[in-house]
Amino acid sequence: MKPPRSSPESRTGAIIMRRVVVTGIGAVSSIGLGVKAFTDALRAGACGVSEIRSFDTSGFASHRGCEVRNFDPATWIAGIDPSTLGRSAQFAVAAAGMAIRDSGIDTTRLKQARCGVSIGTTDGESQVIDQLTEQAVRHGYAGIDPALLQQVPSHHISFAVARALGLRGGAITLPTACSAGNYAIGYAYDCIGLGDADAMLCGGADSVCRKTFAGFYRLGTIAPQVCQPFDKDRKGILTGEGAGLLLLESLDSALARGARIYAEVLGYGLTCDADHMVAPNRDSIVRCIRLAHRNAGVSAAQIQYICAHGTGTIANDITESGAIAEVFGATKPPVSSIKSMIGHTMGAASALASIACAVAVRDGFLPPTINHGETDPRCPLDCVPNHSRAADLRVVQNNGFAFGGNNAITVYARYPQ
Repeated sequence: MKPPRSSPESRTGAIIMRRVVVTGIGAVSSIGLGVKAFTDALRAGACGVSEIRSFDTSGFASHRGCEVRNFDPATWIAGIDPSTLGRSAQFAVAAAGMAIRDSGIDTTRLKQARCGVSIGTTDGESQVIDQLTEQAVRHGYAGIDPALLQQVPSHHISFAVARALGLRGGAITLPTACSAGNYAIGYAYDCIGLGDADAMLCGGADSVCRKTFAGFYRLGTIAPQVCQPFDKDRKGILTGEGAGLLLLESLDSALARGARIYAEVLGYGLTCDADHMVAPNRDSIVRCIRLAHRNAGVSAAQIQYICAHGTGTIANDITESGAIAEVFGATKPPVSSIKSMIGHTMGAASALASIACAVAVRDGFLPPTINHGETDPRCPLDCVPNHSRAADLRVVQNNGFAFGGNNAITVYARYPQ
């Protein structure tokens, strides 16, 4: 493990990263709103699948997804008019507020500190784009609502969080698709570790939309009923939505204010396949895992659980399983996919999975892979089928992979070790 580090710079001028911990969590998902509801649902193996209501699916053979139900923006959002935000930004602002309240940090102090925002997304305001497209088709460009146009830019998501909470430490949106949440967490980790920020709100947000659903449908990867990662009869993904926001701060700051610490962020790894838009590359994923371990200061033998990307597609599950086997050999740790519960939440996926890692470490359990019948022999994993399992976890890994070959893996540990 990494030795304790508390100063951003040594006497020789070499950079020494400050230790970074998770002290607040906000979750908006199809299985629960808030960290307690989300954690309880993970432990229970809840299923967030329902009939899609956000758009008309009558032209498709599949009609199910993982939408967030009973989300009233006015209940969760303060400091900014929810009607000026698209659904993804609403999710992000709500989750950010949850994370701040969960952390117990003094909000006045946070506004005065160097607290930034980094959020990952796939589409930004995808539902808004759907609405604008429909307006243009029906009425021409003159019929487009200018107020909706203002909601489209993806940077508006992080800006909305900063504006709602009065944060002035910088705001960035990272549109690296399905691994974007991990990218945003890695960026936040660096900002705090290097001393460029005192705290960061980071994670990911996305909302379901016709465009994304239709795209995956045309690829033949939408499951008709449920998502079954690593199962021999799996039929693809279910699109989902939500947001996962984590408040990160330096260990020194957390200890000074007596904060509850969910987990320590040990590090991350990034690679890009750079060879195909949609086909995953096993060698690149192997490199990413090894980079994450190296940067986190751990060995493969220390990883006790992997929260998989685990989409439920043939290509992803076989490729991911093969990469895990290559790195871990015969001593593979348990591997599960929470997409079986919440669907594929795109830019929010690895952020919500990071939250799953943090609460699993704190509470001592393995989230299950639900909807599981029989494991595909090409995916020889202990996928924690159907039921959560008690586990004494010290170090865990979260996989995030995306179209374009954007791979991002984060590593978390119990604090104190």
